[in-house]
Amino acid sequence: MRSLLKSIWNKIRASQSLRSQVLLAIMLVGIAPTFILRYGILESYERRAVTVKTTEASQQLMIIANHLINYAYLQGSNSDVINAELSQISNLYDGRVLIINSNFKVLKDTYGISEGKTIISEEVIKCFLGETTSNYDQVHGYIEILTPIVSTTMSNLGQDAVDTGESMGVEGVMLTSVSTDSIARTLALLERQAQLLQIIMIVIIFVIAVLLSILLVRPFERVTQAINEVKGGFSNQPIEVDDYVETRHILEAFNQLLSRMRVIDESREEFVSNVSHELKTPLTSMKVLADSLVSQDEAPVELYREFMEDITKEIDRENAIINDLLALVKMDRTVGDLNVNRVDVNAMTELVLKRLRPIARKRDIEVTFESTRQVTADVDEVKMTMIISNLVENAIKYNHEHGWVKVVLDADHKEFTLSVSDSGVGIPEAAQDHIFERFYRVDKSHSREIGGTGLGLAITKNAVLMHRGAIKVSSKEGEGATFTVTVPLIYKA
Repeated sequence: MRSLLKSIWNKIRASQSLRSQVLLAIMLVGIAPTFILRYGILESYERRAVTVKTTEASQQLMIIANHLINYAYLQGSNSDVINAELSQISNLYDGRVLIINSNFKVLKDTYGISEGKTIISEEVIKCFLGETTSNYDQVHGYIEILTPIVSTTMSNLGQDAVDTGESMGVEGVMLTSVSTDSIARTLALLERQAQLLQIIMIVIIFVIAVLLSILLVRPFERVTQAINEVKGGFSNQPIEVDDYVETRHILEAFNQLLSRMRVIDESREEFVSNVSHELKTPLTSMKVLADSLVSQDEAPVELYREFMEDITKEIDRENAIINDLLALVKMDRTVGDLNVNRVDVNAMTELVLKRLRPIARKRDIEVTFESTRQVTADVDEVKMTMIISNLVENAIKYNHEHGWVKVVLDADHKEFTLSVSDSGVGIPEAAQDHIFERFYRVDKSHSREIGGTGLGLAITKNAVLMHRGAIKVSSKEGEGATFTVTVPLIYKA
């Protein structure tokens, strides 16, 4: 049985089909109790049958033992009555009876082969001490019962004398072998009936397992079918299979993924459109300027110089857009490509602000830095410098004249926090969820005036995520904005 159950379990583990696993699991759960029940019933019957037969035989043997005393059989009296009783009991139990005297000599053997021989064994000695013993030999199919032959005087003392070890009245031992062939035949019959019943139960369990495996797996097949129908294109209708909680959870996740894919698809189309527009705009401007110069036969030098300066600006703008796009694509493709080192974040921030303060002074914007503690972290210095530069530069660009920018650095035992606050124009609440999207601008006309590609915050967010960090914004329109970056002190790849 153990090998069968092990084989079934190995098949369950090896199977890749959910239906097969459900089928085999139900078979295992259903068949195992039939084996347990079968062997439990047979073992219980055998144990009970042996106990009953031993008790029945022991009672009759005690009676014969008393007859042996009454007829003085152990003193050499060859009683035909006793011999007949011994033969009868031997035939009744299809066994053998030996009468052993106090000298351990066999006085009588119903088989007639051991008379006069000496028998000394642990069981015989215990029996001479007044203890009735019995042993069941399942292999050879018999019960061995040793009955003490107690003298009449000792018998009158009762069981108390035997229990207290007073064994002087034991004059001999009657060793009887009782055949258990009848028990074996009954067990064989029960075994055949149990096997037949077990086969019927296994067939029924198999049919039930097949039906249940089909019914239980059918909802998942409908899920597969519904998902396959989506392969041709994104469906606008969510998929629903409400048979199980598990199928609902799977399809909820799939529908969310489908919705996300639609958003990504729309975002990709919008991104391509924005890229085309952003790249085309400087080219259009340069084309207009160049055509204007070509159309004038004798344009003054000052006009040439002015138009060429404008063309140079448009070229620089085109170059900035391309560089930002390349930086963004590189980050997308090499997410884990970080050159992580132990960096003094305080010193790095001071260096970035030192480079940006001259730009701020042109608009009389005060840039301050506060740090409550010394912060050292595992970061990519180039990318972290770019994060700080982008945030502070935006805070300067979208600020008012005579305004301020405040940079605060803090840390706990797990991560450091860098916040960049300003007194600028602020960000409308409706736009705050979109400002990290590529080419998104809150006020396109104003953004166009101050320059920029609309990719800075997207690049910044990607760089933060590469550090396993997070970035968030809080702002009210007209009251400035605060960008907060949180990065782990110890980088975990």
